[in-house]
Amino acid sequence: MRHCSYKHMQQAKNHTFAQMQIMKQFFFSLLLCPLFVSAQDKLTEANYRVYSVKLGKEVKLADIANDMATSDVLFFGEEHNDSVTHFLEKTMFELMYATYSDKVALSMEMFDRDVQPVMNEYLKGLIREKHFNKDARIWSNYRDYKPMVEFAKEKKLDVICANAPTRYTNLAGRKGQQALMELSEASQEYFAPLPYDTASGDYYEKLTGLPQHAPGAITDTSKKVAAPTSMPGMGSFNLVMAQSLWDATMAYSISQYLKKHKGQKVMQVNGRFHSDEGFAVATQLKHYRPKVKELIISCGSDEAFPNIKWDEYKKNGDYIIITDPKVPKTYKD
Repeated sequence: MRHCSYKHMQQAKNHTFAQMQIMKQFFFSLLLCPLFVSAQDKLTEANYRVYSVKLGKEVKLADIANDMATSDVLFFGEEHNDSVTHFLEKTMFELMYATYSDKVALSMEMFDRDVQPVMNEYLKGLIREKHFNKDARIWSNYRDYKPMVEFAKEKKLDVICANAPTRYTNLAGRKGQQALMELSEASQEYFAPLPYDTASGDYYEKLTGLPQHAPGAITDTSKKVAAPTSMPGMGSFNLVMAQSLWDATMAYSISQYLKKHKGQKVMQVNGRFHSDEGFAVATQLKHYRPKVKELIISCGSDEAFPNIKWDEYKKNGDYIIITDPKVPKTYKD
């Protein structure tokens, strides 16, 4: 009996010890969370440089907001896992609001057109965040974009869900625009009107020169994907057709918004591939609104930071932002 009692006592002690360890880990994680959340707050101008191609010199972020006085759309081309870039996007959006008040809207590659009602419901405070996260099909690194969405919610600003759903870009890549025409009118509301323009010239060459991956790997436009560019028929995937639908749809979404909201200024956030050199979305937007005035930011890191050779980047946009590569990425490629 004594031996049995001792055994039970030891089991109880072990169980209690295990519980204490779990609780210690839990409270330790709580202590770490604020440090992780506040990491971006510690970023300063020392972690990035802003260069004006027009002026040929380094400038302040606020200068871009002021320059938007005569423009309609600000393209912020990003690298999706760059911590400094996400800090700058939030800061830029706040500067735009401080300068132009409620005449500012946010447009995002990260949300598809068919979830616009979900976004609107969340911004109005009608649905819970957990339902928004599920039904809006947020990206795996949504935490990087959440601060901008929450700022828009707080200030009652519009957020444009600009992109085409992947199911349709995949269909376009597999079977071409003709297959899209077979969809219902309701489905066709979720992407650019048919037929849409496809990449050509220098952008075509840039697009088809990307590393090749399987079409099934295309889950969002952050992926550097490529595949045979011939029209489908022999099992090939037409990347140009698929990518162009993404670009055209984002441009069309912005154009529609500007048509309905005169005098608004739109900040469009997308992977830099979609706006560098005035290609892709920037070019497609001109098709829908020839008189639109655009400014393009191309943002990314450089191992040479802060000793930057600006001439190497001038072709990418109106403003070039180079970020500190020593700042940890939000996720690995």
